Amino acid sequence: MSIAEITANQNRVQDHAEELKFRLQAMQAAQLADGTPDRALRLDRLGRIARMVREYQDRIIAAIDADFSGRAREETLLAEVFTSLSAVRHAKVNLARWMRPRRRSMDLTFRPATARLLPQPLGVAGIIAPWNYPLLMALSPLVGAVAAGNRAIIKPSEYTPRTSDLLAEMIADKFGVDEITVVRGGPDIGAAFAALPFDHLLYTGSTNVGRKVMAAAALNLTPVTLELGGKSPTIIGPDANMDAAVSSIIKGKLFNAGQTCIAPDYVLLPEGQLDAFVEKAGAVATKFYPNLDDNPDYSAIINRGQYDRLQNLLSDAETQGAKVIRMDGGAGRKLPLTLVLNTTEAMAIRREEIFGPLLPVIPYADLGDAIAHVNCGDRPLALYIYDKNKGVIDRVLGETISGGAVVNDCLLHGGVEALPFGGVGASGTGQYHGQDGFDTFSHLKPVMYQSRLNAMWILNPPYGAKAKGLINLLLKR
Repeated sequence: MSIAEITANQNRVQDHAEELKFRLQAMQAAQLADGTPDRALRLDRLGRIARMVREYQDRIIAAIDADFSGRAREETLLAEVFTSLSAVRHAKVNLARWMRPRRRSMDLTFRPATARLLPQPLGVAGIIAPWNYPLLMALSPLVGAVAAGNRAIIKPSEYTPRTSDLLAEMIADKFGVDEITVVRGGPDIGAAFAALPFDHLLYTGSTNVGRKVMAAAALNLTPVTLELGGKSPTIIGPDANMDAAVSSIIKGKLFNAGQTCIAPDYVLLPEGQLDAFVEKAGAVATKFYPNLDDNPDYSAIINRGQYDRLQNLLSDAETQGAKVIRMDGGAGRKLPLTLVLNTTEAMAIRREEIFGPLLPVIPYADLGDAIAHVNCGDRPLALYIYDKNKGVIDRVLGETISGGAVVNDCLLHGGVEALPFGGVGASGTGQYHGQDGFDTFSHLKPVMYQSRLNAMWILNPPYGAKAKGLINLLLKR
């Protein structure tokens, strides 16, 4: 690229940055001018989101399918349409309760004063959505922001251009430009977006990009919620129902071809059960997805870059001595379940988030070894434990830290609106879904209500005998 082309590109990015800043300022001004939206307006906006999803459902399915060059219709209905509508439904049912002032107990020292938390909207939220679930990851945080009374600007992924264009069309159809809007563009636009002085910024994506988003937001002291990924472990305990565990793990791993932030990243299982796992996993994969090449139920890898990345992980592992077991089938960018055995920490597949249908399987001698393996790495976004023994389950849950966890299943907690969703450490910071999403996009203003009858006058200077006596009494409490 010539100097002239570089300069021209920099000028375009600067122009876009100025346009984004102007759009944000206009939206913030509208929020201030209109004041805090009442419950009726919030319900109306939530209802518009639901109607939008229902009216555009067929086009959503087609756009996502085209962006993936093959995404199972049922997966889009379950993971994008249903979950988005479920988030709206949950918010509408609970909104009145969420909006109410929340009582806080008052220490005896300050009584008869009382205390409340008053939920208030922050203003304008920025939402950066990823490509793997391009509708859900835009609308799920939007529901929390709208329920809390905010306006929002959404930046969808450039990897799903058809879905991003459709999202922009859908939003423009149902909302004014000063309510909710969509900004499209590549990494340069994304960087400019993250640097805007939002009242709150939520990013979903990789840990590496999350660091850059947090650094950009820090310049404006913008509060951030980072929904990242990582290596979510699956532990098969010594008393697990192996058939049920394998069926659940393979189903979760192959949903959206493993392109899920909470997909099982690797399996830890007792020594002596490896051969049984391999045999059962192959049988389950074949049962779920026969004739993989032209199977409409199995999704493709999003693009060639991601496909090549997954192939490089396999090549690196094989070169260093791993045993790779590829299931039958796979054409174009449809990659079959691939088990990877005899892995070591030197292999990239053990260090990097996989985000595809590759599954390392690691035997352990003792449950403590499995727990130690999990704790030696970054804290994961999700953890799955399969076992019939409550003591084993409680030990794993108690001795590990993860963003969320599921017992004897996987993935499903991500669709439960009553549970907060978020990571810890390298897998993210902050939470949303349900009331936790409402609270994330709210300022819970603490307010103390002083009673007309109170004893605070005793502490007025000059400090006489009564004041000194009261202070001594307080110190003895």
